[in-house]
Amino acid sequence: MTAIIIDDEPLARQGLEIILKNIPSLSLAGSFANAIEASIFLQHKNVDLIFLDINMPEMNGLDFVKSMVNKPLIIFVTAYPQYALESYELDAVDYLVKPIRLERLLKAMNKAESYLKLLAPSQEASVIDSVGHDYVFVKADRKFTKIFFKDILYIEGLKDYVVIKLANKKVITAMNIKTVAAQLPEKTFVRINKSFIVNMENIDAVDSFYVYIQDEEIPIGESFKSDFLTNYIVDKTIGRK
Repeated sequence: MTAIIIDDEPLARQGLEIILKNIPSLSLAGSFANAIEASIFLQHKNVDLIFLDINMPEMNGLDFVKSMVNKPLIIFVTAYPQYALESYELDAVDYLVKPIRLERLLKAMNKAESYLKLLAPSQEASVIDSVGHDYVFVKADRKFTKIFFKDILYIEGLKDYVVIKLANKKVITAMNIKTVAAQLPEKTFVRINKSFIVNMENIDAVDSFYVYIQDEEIPIGESFKSDFLTNYIVDKTIGRK
């Protein structure tokens, strides 16, 4: 997997370079102080992944991603956690807050590598073939796999695909997230932002900003928050009349 770094802070770039150069599965193709320099490089070279700062002069990281036509996978790396939700609206793979913990970086890398394999052109795209009252059949690898709704943790939109996250594996479908949402039972599966649908049965905790499922923190979108918290959380809280 090839990657570049875009960050206007020299020490942040150097620190990330040192870590990434020690990851055998990754080849660092360049490191840039701003989005303009990186954009010129990307006109001639393709990369699989960008580690991207957000708060930069001339063009910030969010605007840079919005300007791209063929986007690589994006991992935002920033000192500003308030941008997390908007980053997911742009189909970012992950969002790392500085100072970066090695454990958290490796988790983001593993996620990016997994998605890159799933999105490889040689990978046979799967499709949702039929839906039962408590399961769905997904066609992948020349066979139909039965997935029970209870086993789905969440569904993540990624470019023109969705990733169905189960406890022990991921299944990719060549469909957009809106189409998938329409085929699932709405009392069980709830869309909480532009890129995520969660299984209400598998939520571990909720606060005003995030849904927690196992070790994942999934941000709640502003346009989805009122409906989700009122209709799916507050009205089902013990003790309410």
